[in-house]
Amino acid sequence: MSTRCNVLIVEEAPDVASALKRQIEALCCHVEVALSGEIGVILAQEKTFDLIILDVMLPGSDGLELCRRVRAGREYTPVLMVSGRRDDIDRVGDLEMGAEEYMTRRYSAAELVARVRSLFRCVDALCEQVGKGCGVLRFGDALTIDPESREVTVRGKPVVLTHKEYELLRLFVRNPGRVYSRGELLEAVWGDSHDAYDHAVECHINRLRAKIDRDPGRPKLLQTVWGVGYKLSAVE
Repeated sequence: MSTRCNVLIVEEAPDVASALKRQIEALCCHVEVALSGEIGVILAQEKTFDLIILDVMLPGSDGLELCRRVRAGREYTPVLMVSGRRDDIDRVGDLEMGAEEYMTRRYSAAELVARVRSLFRCVDALCEQVGKGCGVLRFGDALTIDPESREVTVRGKPVVLTHKEYELLRLFVRNPGRVYSRGELLEAVWGDSHDAYDHAVECHINRLRAKIDRDPGRPKLLQTVWGVGYKLSAVE
């Protein structure tokens, strides 16, 4: 894991923010705290962070709005959302805003550390690939992925993907025609945190289809192999 990473915690409760700060600092990270969404937006726009830990239910400029603004910026920053809501519908809604990970309030320190380490490993792997000068990945005339800039084009038009969507697509493009089970995708893309969100694969596959397939309701690029998993097909 990277050392001396910069982390922004956006949390309105001072005691919760303080506890989070101590836990993240134990990972050799530099941590800044914003006790409101407004301050969080300002810090996220003025500084570069390697991770933002975000309370969903903030007064004023809430966590979802802050996540939208972060995603609208030029720099990629992983987002870990924390919420007291337990309904899976809420979880899907939060992930739709572009967050990479989701945790409920009743998390353990060990779970938090595992999630953060997993996100940092994803970023480290990306940096290593960029350092090696990875070439542009292509899938026929339909898809192009530039690992250095993380730019993705579909039929010549740019599309914006979240981190997990990008990692899924990159895995499929590198292995066209291979069928991946849900468990294999969870292990490859979510790593240590995959047990925390059982429907993450289905949710992200559906979102990815909406961005790359001409007709997401009848997908021809990202296909379901019933009873097995998913594959990227050459037929479109």
